[in-house]
Amino acid sequence: MSGHSFGAVTTEAVSGETMPADGQAFTDARIQAAIAFSPSAPRSLGADEAFGAVKIPWMLMTGTKDISPLGGGDAKSRLAVYPALHNAPKYEVVLDNAEHSAFTDRPLPGDREPRNPNHHRVILALSTAFWDAYLRGDAAALAWLNGPGPRSIMEADDHWQFSAH
Repeated sequence: MSGHSFGAVTTEAVSGETMPADGQAFTDARIQAAIAFSPSAPRSLGADEAFGAVKIPWMLMTGTKDISPLGGGDAKSRLAVYPALHNAPKYEVVLDNAEHSAFTDRPLPGDREPRNPNHHRVILALSTAFWDAYLRGDAAALAWLNGPGPRSIMEADDHWQFSAH
């Protein structure tokens, strides 16, 4: 499953997040892997508590200027998710100067940065390799993700990290 912004919140909720209201998880067993574009940590529960029990591979994609025009999501909240994932493979790319709209087809009102065409290239390559690795069991895609492949398509100031557990 994947989603952007509020769709990322939904993806997180059904992919293993513990909910703040009652400590329940609404995990859908059909979901085998998840990508959250512009993820965010809940405001009313610590990230470790919310994401510490996630058991499926997650890929997180955000930007250094990924501020949501609605809901107040900011870079700090987006970056809190990755370190809270402890029990499954995890991947994170932070695209330099990418705004919230980097994960959409067109700029959003209020965008200040010019769109970087390489961001789209990175998003497509990483998401395709992730799905191939975790949904199709493609060993070559997994090796690419866990090796130097991602850095070969990113720009110098983009940030990449992973833990394959």
